[in-house]
Amino acid sequence: MKDFRKAKTAAANPTRRKTLKTLGVSAALGVGTAAVGAPFISDPAKAATTTWKVQTSWPAGAGLNTFKAWCATIKERSGGELEFKPFAAKEVVGDFELFDGVKNGVLEAMNSFTVYWVGKLPATAFLSSYLMGLRYPHEWDVFFYSKGGLQMAREIFAKQGLYYVNRIHHGPNIVHSKRPIRSIEDFKDLKLRVPGGMIAEGFAAIGAKTTLLPGGEVFSALEKGTIEAADYTGPAVNWDLGFQQVTKYIWMGPPGLESIYQPVDLMDFCVGMNHWNKLSPQMKQFVESEVQVYSNIHHAAIQKADLEAWDKFAKAGIEVNRLPAEDLPKFQRIAVPIWFKWANKDKDAARVFKAQLELMESPSFGYVTPDMYAGLKLDL
Repeated sequence: MKDFRKAKTAAANPTRRKTLKTLGVSAALGVGTAAVGAPFISDPAKAATTTWKVQTSWPAGAGLNTFKAWCATIKERSGGELEFKPFAAKEVVGDFELFDGVKNGVLEAMNSFTVYWVGKLPATAFLSSYLMGLRYPHEWDVFFYSKGGLQMAREIFAKQGLYYVNRIHHGPNIVHSKRPIRSIEDFKDLKLRVPGGMIAEGFAAIGAKTTLLPGGEVFSALEKGTIEAADYTGPAVNWDLGFQQVTKYIWMGPPGLESIYQPVDLMDFCVGMNHWNKLSPQMKQFVESEVQVYSNIHHAAIQKADLEAWDKFAKAGIEVNRLPAEDLPKFQRIAVPIWFKWANKDKDAARVFKAQLELMESPSFGYVTPDMYAGLKLDL
């Protein structure tokens, strides 16, 4: 059904119409705004605009472009009360310093990959994809909105002085390599970049020599030969980063499961608690709605760009190899003990994982059974 309210507003406001067009993801934005958010109507007598410096983990490509385009709409949509000043990865602080940058007030907010914080907060290992865990975006939404996941995430980040606004849907990660990977055995002795945590331990368990690097450093490491292969986001962003220039192969999961280790590489939007608490209740609700809008825009834009990128890799002569289905049980046997090891790092991690394990065991999903973790227990 046509959104007449939006059409009328855009027609009456040329500036708003121009802003919407500049997004470059108009189809996704139309869905996001119609389904979730509406412009915030501000009292003109309010104080001057509050500006937040917001840094993303995106160094380039469709992810960064979409983030900046969304940020550009906030001032108008908030009626001038709030403005997001966007920064790309490393423009203010290092990618792995984002958490402390927001906590210490160098930035007001961040849009990062949640898995980056597993060294500080073990529970964040379960707030984004992990080896053989929740596999599709809707499964994560069931966790966040039906099993208390969002509230748990907010409680965990609040202990660190941050407000976790919401998850940002992304897409599957893939591995680019200088040599072909056609089975689980081909990871033996492979110098592989991974984001850390359970993912790193999983690949180390099958013989890979893993190293942790932020996304902005992956290309140079591949080019120099410091690493032979790298996990990083999906085809569109990786094409924009030039991975096709320094690798010849792509490795993915079996058909129907593009990635077995990060099928939904969730990002998030977090705000320093002191800045969050200065917002009015109406503006808090506005930001929460806008982050959901951004998630919709971001996910749709990334999927569209990924579909278009595959042809580019094919024309560049990049060979794509998929994991044989018979290797999935091998990864499952490796993954389960690692799940419990990380879940038992602290009480927060245990309660988050418990909720997810219940989902994975439920008939709705049904890909985990009690016999898979016989003898393993959660320390709740």
